[in-house]
Amino acid sequence: MRFPRASGVLLHPTSLPGPHGCGDCGATAYQFVDWLAAAGQSLWQILPLSGIGAGNSPYTSSSAFAGNLLFVDLLELQRQGWLEPTEVESIDGLRDDCVNYAVVFAYRMQRLASAAQRFFALPGGDERRAQFAQFCAKHAGWLDDYALFMALGEGLDLQDWCAWPQELATRQPEALRLARDQHAPRIDFWKFGQWCFFRHWLALKAHANARGVQIVGDVPIFIGHHSAEVWANQALFELGADGRPTVVAGVPPDFFSATGQRWGNPLYRWNRHAEQGYAWWIERMRLTFELVDVVRIDHFRGFAEHWEIPASEPTAVNGQWRKGPGAGLFKAINAALGPMPIIAEDLGLITPDVEALRKRFHFPGMRILQFAFGGDPTNTYLPHHHEPDGVVYPGTHDNDTSVGWWATAGDAERRFASDYLGSDGQDIAWTLIRTACASVADTAIYAMQDVLSLTTDSRMNQPGDGDGWWTWRMQWQQLQPWHAQRLRELCRLFDRLPGARP
Repeated sequence: MRFPRASGVLLHPTSLPGPHGCGDCGATAYQFVDWLAAAGQSLWQILPLSGIGAGNSPYTSSSAFAGNLLFVDLLELQRQGWLEPTEVESIDGLRDDCVNYAVVFAYRMQRLASAAQRFFALPGGDERRAQFAQFCAKHAGWLDDYALFMALGEGLDLQDWCAWPQELATRQPEALRLARDQHAPRIDFWKFGQWCFFRHWLALKAHANARGVQIVGDVPIFIGHHSAEVWANQALFELGADGRPTVVAGVPPDFFSATGQRWGNPLYRWNRHAEQGYAWWIERMRLTFELVDVVRIDHFRGFAEHWEIPASEPTAVNGQWRKGPGAGLFKAINAALGPMPIIAEDLGLITPDVEALRKRFHFPGMRILQFAFGGDPTNTYLPHHHEPDGVVYPGTHDNDTSVGWWATAGDAERRFASDYLGSDGQDIAWTLIRTACASVADTAIYAMQDVLSLTTDSRMNQPGDGDGWWTWRMQWQQLQPWHAQRLRELCRLFDRLPGARP
């Protein structure tokens, strides 16, 4: 569907300032929403809201449905009376400039456990206990499996689920019943954490929507093998008799990596999904649209064709293209949910069938300005080739910052960019922000690092490199009044201010 002409900022909640080692749904998130509105921005793009997995990536979560418990606002739990003031004081190792995940995770989970203990000590007639019960009933379709999965993972030393005792790995009913009894307190804890996440996130989303800001979420096409959903729905994935993937997902060698990217996620058995009317995907999208207003589907081309890598291969070089579900999946989603505002991440090698699938369902695609200047004037990322049904970025979370890109670009690329942009590169981040804002594309989104003109040290992710990323945090003192004023003025000039059109 066509989007209204607008612009926004890309910033994952973990990157927000805040007192407890990473950003969350607390006061600073509300402050950021208010800043977006003051800056004339209509969109706040985030990365997946799911919990982190290998390498602290939000794209390898233990659940495709559950939220990231690091986003729970500990100060709200204190206001509820479930944490003491001393429990929300900072400790050594919690940093303002980056997320120290090892310290942050232990700190926050210990306090969430203390809050859960006090919550479950409330009398059964307490209104908050009734609200919790209603949440659990509403989300039982995924929450019951998730909470049991997490509790079992703790009790079995965090082993991959296919290494669990066979009766649990294969989900024998009697074994599951006994496990629910044995792990009941921890099952309750994991459900309590999700209730807190949903309460806090939905309140923040309501505040954003009231200020004219929509949330752009992110749905990874694939999910992690060690996840509640793969364990609970093994027939829907390409697994062997031992529960391990026989083939895994990734992409062939490309701009980012000479050996491609071997993500390691199990691939879907799309024929099984089709037999079930794509029910699992429909529920995934239904829940996602409860949490966000617009969805960016990561690696959209995988729905037309995906790169299948034998699980035994150490890199993504030796793989082959396999057909995806194509239009069948999106027809089923539309029939169940209606046409939804979806952005197709169509970067990389895009073939005509991918483009046809995107256009059939009127999903806007993506254009990255950092990719525009490495060739000649026929490069489709150049603004004179943009189309209205598109989303333009100077760079995304997978790119270097624009300042970092300029510093490492080759001489020919910089000469072309300088000639095209009419810039000497001294203010390259804002030059690209202005270029994106001026584009004919309906939507323009700028990484917060580019708004702040930060260097490579503030890069969010390096595709193909599994360690040391996802840690960057913004600090309030980096923001000056002129940042909001300049963004708002660009939106005024290029007709992106919310409510500016009749």
